[in-house]
Amino acid sequence: MYRKVEDFLSDLETESAATQKLLDAVTDASLSQKVAEEHRTLARIAWHVITTISEMMSKTGMALKSLAPNAPMPGKAAEFQRAYASAAHELTEQIRAHWTDQTLTVADEMYGEKWPRGFTAKVLLNHQTHHRGQMTVLMRQAGLKVPGVYGPSKEEWTAYGASPPEI
Repeated sequence: MYRKVEDFLSDLETESAATQKLLDAVTDASLSQKVAEEHRTLARIAWHVITTISEMMSKTGMALKSLAPNAPMPGKAAEFQRAYASAAHELTEQIRAHWTDQTLTVADEMYGEKWPRGFTAKVLLNHQTHHRGQMTVLMRQAGLKVPGVYGPSKEEWTAYGASPPEI
């Protein structure tokens, strides 16, 4: 749970950059990739991550103008990339303008429970991280070069002058 807005904003900047980095590697052709039948496509998971920003924040009284919680899913990778960039930027600006350290203690109705906003902020970032992991698997299955997030990906080790980890 966050207790300081600046701590959340710092993590939001890092995590948003990581999510944007993954989305920027997605191609139109890869959007239909799924791990198996009856599972979400890469597009569906990406769109879920993107729209959850406005959906979850709307429960705290914050309405994002850049993206409605129920916005229809686009069909092009560039549209996903732009939508995420806009939503993440607007979220940052709204938090800076309207939240304080005291605001983080305000409890909102969230999925049948009462969550302090500091907890909601943490869940929002954890949610993104969880789905980024799913996205990287689908990206590999689609033949995409997966960018490293918390360290180099297999394809990036040579740029660091090292051999990829043993398989």
